[in-house]
Amino acid sequence: MGVCQWSSKQDIRKKNLTKCISMLFRFSGEEKRSMCPVCSAVCDDELALHQHVEEHFSGTAKDSAVSPGSDFRLARQLQAEEDERRRKEEAKLEAEEFKKLKEQFGVGGGGGYRQQIERRMEKAVARGLMAPADFHNKRAKVMESLASGVDDGSTRTQGTLGALCEYYQKEPRGCVHVWLSAETDHYNSSEGDGGWGCGYRNLQMLLSALQRIQTFTDCLPEGEIPSVPRLQRMIEAAWKEGLDPQGASHFNHRLQGTRAWIGATEIYALLTSLGIRASITDFHKPTGPGDTHPRMFEWVKQYFAQSSRGGRLPPRVVQTSLPPLYLQHQGHSRSIIGVEERKNGSLCLLVLDPDCGLANARKLLCADGVAAAVRRIQRFPSNVKHKQYQVVAVDQVLSPEEKQVRVLASRALRVDRIP
Repeated sequence: MGVCQWSSKQDIRKKNLTKCISMLFRFSGEEKRSMCPVCSAVCDDELALHQHVEEHFSGTAKDSAVSPGSDFRLARQLQAEEDERRRKEEAKLEAEEFKKLKEQFGVGGGGGYRQQIERRMEKAVARGLMAPADFHNKRAKVMESLASGVDDGSTRTQGTLGALCEYYQKEPRGCVHVWLSAETDHYNSSEGDGGWGCGYRNLQMLLSALQRIQTFTDCLPEGEIPSVPRLQRMIEAAWKEGLDPQGASHFNHRLQGTRAWIGATEIYALLTSLGIRASITDFHKPTGPGDTHPRMFEWVKQYFAQSSRGGRLPPRVVQTSLPPLYLQHQGHSRSIIGVEERKNGSLCLLVLDPDCGLANARKLLCADGVAAAVRRIQRFPSNVKHKQYQVVAVDQVLSPEEKQVRVLASRALRVDRIP
């Protein structure tokens, strides 16, 4: 019974203490003073107020054997316990969110390209969708591609730009001018990188164009386009040269064997490592009504139309010798291979998507399906409404001195921001 009485009285003391603390400060002129909520006595500071209020209750709580100032200590203890509980909850939530991010961006293990494609083939065999013999044949081809470091070309579509050029020559459909990039192969995601490989596939598209431009051929590795795992190794090698140490730290300096998503800064690091001058332009917020990006559309037009400068009206269809642009937004990336200027003055981007599906990509080469295929790659301002976009553009080659300057400057990588 004694314990219960003590507990009841302590609860009353806590409530009174809370009331007191809520009324700690009143102001008289410019001097900060504390007034007792029980007897209105004025104390010089907070500690004196606590001790004064304690005296009001000490006479009715002799059986509790509580020393003067214990309410203040109790309040601090309770607050400390509450802060600790809240800190643990926040740490737990942060750990859970970090785990989700690791799983989403592929930096938490779980296997990379080889493991993913093998698992998917094994599931296909288990479901009766693939014969065991086909499994072993396909696995052998995958191992051969991984060993050579060369993409096997199974998801590549060639002749895309030629087909577009021919289409626009015959089908104006409201276009005043169309500018196209240099010939670029389309690379679709495969069973090994589905869900995370868009950055690597867009990089393959860019490299396929650079291989066809004489200015850049000496900078590129000999042979065919690198496979996704080899591109991962090449980016790791760029980090070892000192490029983008902050980005390297984000991935724990490792891409091989992971399903990590890459973005504009990794593309920049690899190109710089190869001796190719590139730039990142950050369209960090919408510049038009309805969260649209007219400034980015105009910037893209200026990039492709630079080959038509000189005062003369360019022909309606211009296939330039310029590389495509790497376009990044939250969660996905694409390649810009051209831009349309419409009769009403509006602009439309022409975009290749690694996730469009191999069958859809090859419809651009079919006479009876090209019109529908073109509509799938058109992006009007109303279709481009993410909060932020980054564009990687290739310019020229770097001298050894220029490359070293860029390596050092990448320690605090800066981008051009518009607006």
